[in-house]
Amino acid sequence: MSQESDFLKASTRLSSTAMEIVTHLINDTIEFYKWTLTIADKRVEKWPLMDNPLPTLAISTSYLLFLWLGPKYMKNREPFQLRKTLVVYNFSMVFLNFFIFKELFMATRAARYSYICQPVNYSDDPNEVRVAGALWWYFVSKGIEYLDTVFFILRKKFNQVTFLHVYHHCTMFTLWWIGIKWVAGGQSFFGAHMNAMIHVLMYLYYGLASCGPKIQKYLWWKKYLTIVQMIQFHVTIGHTALSLYVNCDFPHWMHYSLICYTITFIILFCNFYYQTYRRQQPSRRDASSSSKAGKALSNGTLNGLSKAANGAVLMGSKEEKPQENSGRRKRKGRAKRD
Repeated sequence: MSQESDFLKASTRLSSTAMEIVTHLINDTIEFYKWTLTIADKRVEKWPLMDNPLPTLAISTSYLLFLWLGPKYMKNREPFQLRKTLVVYNFSMVFLNFFIFKELFMATRAARYSYICQPVNYSDDPNEVRVAGALWWYFVSKGIEYLDTVFFILRKKFNQVTFLHVYHHCTMFTLWWIGIKWVAGGQSFFGAHMNAMIHVLMYLYYGLASCGPKIQKYLWWKKYLTIVQMIQFHVTIGHTALSLYVNCDFPHWMHYSLICYTITFIILFCNFYYQTYRRQQPSRRDASSSSKAGKALSNGTLNGLSKAANGAVLMGSKEEKPQENSGRRKRKGRAKRD
């Protein structure tokens, strides 16, 4: 009995100690967050989504919840085509990203920004506020890009929803809230400026591809967009390392975090590129026979281009098999339209 009593007392003390540690950790975290708010950018605190992180976290949590529930909902349902919706969405994203690129270019040029080292200027100078505004729109665009995944799931393109796709979308939107909250300017402009231009090209590709087979046959340059993305990541690391080397007056912990974050993208994108364009490439003989077989099929193939033409990251998709013409139409098997 005494041994059992001692064991219960020790367990109680251990539980009490653990609760005290957790309580102190929570309190310290809250105090640290309150302190960080004292050095946050006062210009953006009243802007939409910027008062606190809860709305951003709620949107990202809803996105992850849809990733789980969406495929279950669509399991026994016909896929939506959404062709008109995709055309409008993709070209809207082209204009939005071009607007962000243009605003950053004009504002940073007027403010005489340096591409080597540019500290954050928290003043109400019109050009600096314009830079902050463009970066805020860039943050918002990453939230809008969650629709890429929504459209994939509604169209039952589940093979497109890869780890790279989800990791890219979820982390970009969430982490850029931190960037806008504390460093809406300075060195932050470089990555957003470059990425916005690349997204103009990407969504232009997706917009053209969603127009149908007549346009898709001219879209041979998909893999080069992936190459451009990988070049972007290497440039980002080089630019960040140079900023650290010259001891730029910008939070160094953000620079180190950005380098580590970008390395994860390089690894994932290189793997994607290898799996999509390098691994198991068909021989010329196989490619020739495949081409001849494709021409013989009725009901139209897409010359090797996938119909799945959407997504902020260039996720390669398997080529869809053309449906055979059975001579009669079945109402049950028809896909939903807009």
